[in-house]
Amino acid sequence: MIGVRPVDAVVIVVYVAAVVIAGLVFAGRRQTARDYFLGGRGLPWWAICGSIVATETSALTVISLPATAYQGDFWLMQLAAGYLVGRVAIATLLLPRYFEGELITAYALLERRFGRLTRRFASIIFMVTRALADSVRLFAAAIPVHLITGVGYWQAIVVTGAITAAYTWVGGLRAVVWVDVAQLGVYLLGGVAVLVTLVRLVPGGWAGIATVAAPANKLAILHVGGGMGDPHWLLTGLVGGAFLSMASHGVDHLVVQRLLAARSLRDARRAIIASGVAVMAQFALFLAVGAGLFAWYGGRAFDSPDEILPRFILEGLAPGLAGLVTAGILAAMMSTVSSSLNSLSSSLANDVIGPLAGRTDDDDWMVRLGRRLTLFWAVILIGGALLFQFVRQDTPVVVIALQIASFTYGGLLGGFLLGILSRRAREADAVAGMGITIVVMAALWAGQQFGLLPHLADPLWFAFIGSAITVVAGMAITVLRGRG
Repeated sequence: MIGVRPVDAVVIVVYVAAVVIAGLVFAGRRQTARDYFLGGRGLPWWAICGSIVATETSALTVISLPATAYQGDFWLMQLAAGYLVGRVAIATLLLPRYFEGELITAYALLERRFGRLTRRFASIIFMVTRALADSVRLFAAAIPVHLITGVGYWQAIVVTGAITAAYTWVGGLRAVVWVDVAQLGVYLLGGVAVLVTLVRLVPGGWAGIATVAAPANKLAILHVGGGMGDPHWLLTGLVGGAFLSMASHGVDHLVVQRLLAARSLRDARRAIIASGVAVMAQFALFLAVGAGLFAWYGGRAFDSPDEILPRFILEGLAPGLAGLVTAGILAAMMSTVSSSLNSLSSSLANDVIGPLAGRTDDDDWMVRLGRRLTLFWAVILIGGALLFQFVRQDTPVVVIALQIASFTYGGLLGGFLLGILSRRAREADAVAGMGITIVVMAALWAGQQFGLLPHLADPLWFAFIGSAITVVAGMAITVLRGRG
């Protein structure tokens, strides 16, 4: 670790200050609950698309995708293709139902179909999963800050988390979306800057990188052979990735909240499908960075895969440019955490506390509640990120985050699919089906993690498996109830 260079420090400080100011500016006039939680349902589709991409990218993508290519190859492009397939399914199956009425959270649709208990149950699952997964993402952003500045992990986590909470608290979803768009530009510029620098440093440019990477199979994309236990298998990416995307973007309120803020169903569809195309391009960019890093370092081993890119920022980038790339990593983290804070506060306020208090129609009270809950969730995420310092360091944090989400996503998606596929299913059937799924998937994940069960399926399949269990269990309970 070294102290941050003065010019890099200036770039980082200017960026952070600009984000806070932008958040204050985008907050705009006096806000209603509809403004605070849904941006007044007046956001353009391209801004929503940019916000979705920035939100799902996080610091994990910027740091761990190059590490994945460095250690493996471009197999994650198969997953990106599956993500696009899943978004087309969302646009076809789920979005029309979300735009039937004035829904303010994703789980209000479950209340309309099944009942209030189902809505609260699904909302609680979302909040627990989101809090855990985004604690990992907040920790990931502290890695480059720690390496470049020498600041301890806990200081980096607390400072970046607090700054993000500040503009989210003030501006609500409108501020989050517009700042996301700006942050998307910052971290993409940082990624391009790293790739251009690598092309200039490696003898022969991109041809030189390919000369080193290709013989080591770093540029391979398709993996036709394999099975459900292999994350590199083509169908794991296409099918497992499609169902994971349907869950993360179709029933996770983090993304659905943005889609509900669109001006129309048509705009929401354009935003979700365009985001899939953008993510494929983004995966290609950061995987190419990983191939360039492999060529530059000659395949040298690192203590932690998630330190490869931060190390290059220190060793290979010019002063000022290193600060820009670090700001880009912070931008990716802050966009995800700000979105998480706003969606978590929205879900807890609108799905649980507001209805219990009977004050969902009181705009001023709901906005005040939303802001208080934003601070509450900020404390939770910062505390969780501090705990993740103690996880094993030989696993990319992107893998940890995907595993956390994998065994609950299927239950949530299955609940929505049960409502679509079965007219006879009732609230008790849906809640029981989702509950059974979460228990089974958690047991499967834990059994594989601790060697108690054979490696039956990669976590990328868990959303598909969990959805199937929920639908089958819910329908079976429906039949048994009818016979009783």
